[in-house]
Amino acid sequence: MNPVITPAAGADIAELRQLYYAVYGPHYPVALGTDPAEMARLMADPHSLWLVARCPDTGALAASAAIHGEAGSRIARLEGIAVHPEHRSAGLAATLTGALCAEMLDTGRLDSVYATVRTVGAGPQRVVARNGFRPLGILPNAVDLRSRESLALYARHSPGVLDRRVPVAEVPAALLPLLRTAGAALGIGYPGVRAAPGRLPEPVPQGAVERLELIEAPAFVRRRFHERFPGAEGWFYPLHTPNVLLTPEDGRFEVYAYLNRAGGYCSLLTAHPDPAAAAGHLEAVTRTLARAGAGYVEALVPLAHQEALSAFLAHGFVAGALYPAMRADGDGFHDYAVLSRSGERIDFRGVAVEPPLQPYLDCYASAWAAAHLPTPSEVAP
Repeated sequence: MNPVITPAAGADIAELRQLYYAVYGPHYPVALGTDPAEMARLMADPHSLWLVARCPDTGALAASAAIHGEAGSRIARLEGIAVHPEHRSAGLAATLTGALCAEMLDTGRLDSVYATVRTVGAGPQRVVARNGFRPLGILPNAVDLRSRESLALYARHSPGVLDRRVPVAEVPAALLPLLRTAGAALGIGYPGVRAAPGRLPEPVPQGAVERLELIEAPAFVRRRFHERFPGAEGWFYPLHTPNVLLTPEDGRFEVYAYLNRAGGYCSLLTAHPDPAAAAGHLEAVTRTLARAGAGYVEALVPLAHQEALSAFLAHGFVAGALYPAMRADGDGFHDYAVLSRSGERIDFRGVAVEPPLQPYLDCYASAWAAAHLPTPSEVAP
């Protein structure tokens, strides 16, 4: 089939909602395919591009995909890939992905585009791989659709971006295997990176924070967030706007996060007055979010921020993905690690893993075991 590819328009919204329902059922947790107001906003966004493919004979909507960007950022997300069940195996997902990248990435508008890819089958991984995306890691238990699913993180960079990465001297020892895995997968190096001396910090005793209040008032949280962080300093989490705030009763720190109840996941964005103020209380933060329905909590941490990385590792977070050259800073680009913690049992038996992704899965399994399984000396005789 030679599809007719056009930008998505307001007149397509009703059909698009039917398409996403046909593909994902009633559990799709993304506004792109469920919320008419958000869909219209994305279609009109000058920093994003949404394309649809129609059958040339009937005009029926056959597939959809978008690259979602934002003002002031040169990184964007490939999302919402959906092909109607009647038109699968026709290459429509790859065709739309290629058209999106040609317009948004190959023209130099962006430095990189990333995608979180389902692992219930190998097809989604093959689609992005055929369009130049390479695996960056695994996100275990990342979203709750019909059941809890793991996602794979893939990205494609503009030419020359990976060559301008700002080097790091040392990282916590637990991250060295991930650096080696990413280096081999992406053809980049981490020469001279050594394990940081010293042990991980001890978590603050649980009794040190009696209770955290969860403020779930999106408009208020956004206003307060922009008051606390009027510029980009102190936080960086592309395409995530905080909608919840966590704070102890005395208000000595505030943690800003994006909570998606429909998908059962949460992203920790930053803390005020600085991340260090809340670093010792991550156990209380994750427990509070778990009670709010977040079975998966993740954080995006600069690879150069050794103290922040150590704090998350000390509280049971595991680094499953590495995003090299994620953030531009002057003439260079900074690498970021994705650390996550799941309150539900992780089961990889149903995960479909293409060969390029397999080393990341093996690396995560080893890192999780090292973080959560007792060593022989810790097992009672």
